[in-house]
Amino acid sequence: MSAPRNLAVIVLAAGKGTRMKSNRAKVLHQLGGRELVRHVLVSCEPLDAARTVVVVGHQAEAVQEACKGHASHFALQSEQRGTGHAVLTA
Repeated sequence: MSAPRNLAVIVLAAGKGTRMKSNRAKVLHQLGGRELVRHVLVSCEPLDAARTVVVVGHQAEAVQEACKGHASHFALQSEQRGTGHAVLTA
């Protein structure tokens, strides 16, 4: 399946995970042996999007490492000010 060239995927992965009562970024928690963010990115691959932007913030370097090979771009949300702000950051 080939996507239109103007299709982009935005993955919001900047959150802290406060409600999870953990110091680890919520997208870095594992399920089935791989980080939650990788599950999301792998599920987006069949879309064949022109670009995949991952919005990072809390523990940005570790999240980028977990996304290696699955994201084409990263956007840094230096202040976590909500979902709308994260999309604007992308």
